[in-house]
Amino acid sequence: MLLRLRVSLPDRPGGLGQVAKSLGALGADILQVTVLEREAGRAVDDFTVSWPGRMTPAQARERLSAMPGVRIEGVWPTKDVPGSAPDYDLLMHVVAEPSRGFATLVDALPGLCGAEWSVAVADGAVRHASLAAPPEFEPPDAPPRAISMEGKEHRLMLLPVLTAGLHVVVARAEGPVFHRAEVERAARIVDVVSKLAART
Repeated sequence: MLLRLRVSLPDRPGGLGQVAKSLGALGADILQVTVLEREAGRAVDDFTVSWPGRMTPAQARERLSAMPGVRIEGVWPTKDVPGSAPDYDLLMHVVAEPSRGFATLVDALPGLCGAEWSVAVADGAVRHASLAAPPEFEPPDAPPRAISMEGKEHRLMLLPVLTAGLHVVVARAEGPVFHRAEVERAARIVDVVSKLAART
């Protein structure tokens, strides 16, 4: 099973190695590590791991919480395969068919962001929804800039597309609130797609 782990650990030599060793001892195969931030003597890293058997996120969190000095901020299933380049694939599809740029973006963002679904919203109504989006969703108002927030049942990322008069909502029920590094990456992708789509 592929899992994403968000871990806060002391930012000191050997800290990352200690977490990697503990994960290995628990049977996890580390496929990728992404450093999200380093400040105030701590680092926040995302680990993508393959765990043999049917390890649930709750079981993984319980086993990892025993590591000294380490905080587990989130454990959730992921479909993000390390070594692939889904953001480049998205941009290639948009270049090939810019008239469907925003629909393609909405369909691709859940996989790019470790999320479950996304929707494009204009004038308070959903204009396009990814496959797993709920049939009914009351979208929040468009923000002036890209942000993350806690919804009633989901963690949300709101990405305005001012040039198109819409905003994109990305959601996940499991895992932590979207980190600012995730929001910044998604906002850059949205910006590039909006420029490509404007060429039609």
